[in-house]
Amino acid sequence: MRPADPASRPQLAVSAAIFRDRKVLLVRRARSPGKGFYSLPGGRVEYGESLHTALAREVDEETGLNIDIVGLAGWREVLPAGSAGGHYVILSFAARWAGREPVLNEEHDDFKWLQPGHFGDLKLTGGLSEVVEAARLLITG
Repeated sequence: MRPADPASRPQLAVSAAIFRDRKVLLVRRARSPGKGFYSLPGGRVEYGESLHTALAREVDEETGLNIDIVGLAGWREVLPAGSAGGHYVILSFAARWAGREPVLNEEHDDFKWLQPGHFGDLKLTGGLSEVVEAARLLITG
């Protein structure tokens, strides 16, 4: 028998590798899960919402940026660790910056525009470098 609680099922989320002047935007999570880790802006897809609509909404809510979505760059799965965290399937898209400057919401406490592959010793969420590289290839053609 399947559980009725939606939180006990995988949830669909989206994220964006946003490029501006050959640099990609990374944001640092201000709270758990992932507190202190740099990742791509994004979040959950709401019922009845298209992936592109969800992505544009999440990027706007988290960073204030306008973007042009180029295409799907990859996906990753986040499984719950013990009794903490949720199960997410995250679809990551390549996008181009289309306007406005970053203004972070309460979910983030820092942002950086960095050259792909030049992330130094930043703490990154799993699979971030691979998704950014796939997105870079979509952006540069």
